[in-house]
Amino acid sequence: MPSTYTILWRLLRGQRLRYAFALGCLAFAILLAYAVPLVGGVTLDHALGGKPAVASSPLLAAILRLLGGADFLRAHLWLAPVAMVALSALAGGFNYLKGWQVSLASDGIARRLKNELYEHINHLPARHLDRVDTGDLVQRCTSDVETTRQFLAVQVTEIGQAVILAATALPLLLALDAPMTLVSFSLVGPLVAYGYVYFRRVRHAFKAVDEAEGALTGVIQENLTGIRVVRAFARQEHEIARFAGPNAAFRDRNLRLLRLMSWYWSISDFVALSQLGLVLLVGARSIAHGTLSVGVLFTFLAYLGIMLWPVRQMGRILTELGKTTVAVGRIHEILSVPREPEPPDNPFLTAAPLGGALTVRDLRFGHAADRHALDGISFEVRPGETLAILGPSGAGKSTLMHLLLRLYDYEQGSIRLDGRELSSLPRAWVRRQLGVVLQEPFLFARTLRDNLRLGRGDAPDHEIEEAARAACIHDTITSFPDGYGTLIGERGITLSGGQRQRVALARAILKRPPILLLDDALSAVDGETEALILDALRQRRGQATTLVIAHRLSTLAHADRVIVLDHGRVIQSGTHAELSVQEGLYRRLWEIQTSVQTDLQRELRAT
Repeated sequence: MPSTYTILWRLLRGQRLRYAFALGCLAFAILLAYAVPLVGGVTLDHALGGKPAVASSPLLAAILRLLGGADFLRAHLWLAPVAMVALSALAGGFNYLKGWQVSLASDGIARRLKNELYEHINHLPARHLDRVDTGDLVQRCTSDVETTRQFLAVQVTEIGQAVILAATALPLLLALDAPMTLVSFSLVGPLVAYGYVYFRRVRHAFKAVDEAEGALTGVIQENLTGIRVVRAFARQEHEIARFAGPNAAFRDRNLRLLRLMSWYWSISDFVALSQLGLVLLVGARSIAHGTLSVGVLFTFLAYLGIMLWPVRQMGRILTELGKTTVAVGRIHEILSVPREPEPPDNPFLTAAPLGGALTVRDLRFGHAADRHALDGISFEVRPGETLAILGPSGAGKSTLMHLLLRLYDYEQGSIRLDGRELSSLPRAWVRRQLGVVLQEPFLFARTLRDNLRLGRGDAPDHEIEEAARAACIHDTITSFPDGYGTLIGERGITLSGGQRQRVALARAILKRPPILLLDDALSAVDGETEALILDALRQRRGQATTLVIAHRLSTLAHADRVIVLDHGRVIQSGTHAELSVQEGLYRRLWEIQTSVQTDLQRELRAT
């Protein structure tokens, strides 16, 4: 991993000229700020104290000449405060330009970084996203980016100010009085050394705070997502108690960070004030012996005040640098994860439209190295056919759908679309050819129309309504006060489970894909609605190759062919009529479901 400073330098790409201009403005502001005490020192020594110009230091003598000489300045004392105010105002103008440019640059970097993170996360492999905590990921994309932005907005120029002050103060003070310069800098070294030790400790402390905050965010996010389950099981008190643990850990780690900061501020304040006291003590003694003038001591004290504030601010700078080191590292961890691998661009493979032929040969895949979810399955589907897939939980049905969507890449075997190897095709192109209703349909907190247009943003309203009718959701939508403009809650929480499934099905149908994948897409609808949807799908037969996963055999009976999976293998294959009389899992399930349905109908008739 590159160093934090290398990453920060890369982040400045496109904004370096703004920072260079800001540092230039800062340098002018500092030089003007240094000129203010010189005017005051000259006035004290020569206009009020009557000190001859030849006895002054070369620097003060030069300032005196710029002000018109001792006699002129004595006759026009108003000139000194006016000059000091003018210089301060001009320095303030340069500081404004500095802040303006740095704000534009840091906000631009933060915006670009958030866009890069969001775009990169959208292309991360599914295996990686399966392992990460959502709350921690949100923390990195928001809080850590904001920490980086604040450092770039404030601390970069603070560091530049400290460097410029150190580079300009020493020659200026030496030009005034060399022995007093040594006294003025005597305690700066120990303060800087202590700041370095503090930086090393605060960096580890902030990493612990950031990780604790990420864990806390994860608990909140998980609880809010599953709030209905929590209430359904009356687990509010348990969840509140579970939240208390990460909350207390965050508090304890944050208090440790605050203790470190308070120690630094206390010690740095003591050293800074001791430095002022030492200069005042030595300066007063030198004035008493006639080796130092009042004006020079005034200038020294003013310069020391200008210098000591940034030195004291080193604590805040080091704190923010420690935070930024951790934040940048956490951001880089995301950006350094390789994206989903893409095959070399081959326009020839994607030029012809997909007809819908699907061939699977000896397909093997496992989420874990020691266990295969799919273990050598093979089947073929002709264009426009409907293939039903049945099997117990864990048989590999949903895994097969994920492989067809290229959410995961298969290890062995072959999947071909119209004779084209799936792994050689671009993921985005493949996903545009497939319409899918996943086992857990996801809807966005937008209008129903926006959710339906997810796969086809330019679909006209009449086609949206046609797809909704095919999925038996049109009448439900029109019963809402805002119809298709109804805004649904997060994850479609304001809809029932069956309504969500039907909206997801309509969304897939509206896309008009060559291949339609239905992963237990009718599990939450009632039998009457299921019959209507299946009838609509039968009327569309031939328009798309359809793969249907279901546990209710009534959903599978209309398929052209059925395959039965168990432990990642195909154990039966044939039509519904063939399998219902053939000894095996399909027949046993058919008999069980038929028996249950017959008993239920008998009881209803008796009632």
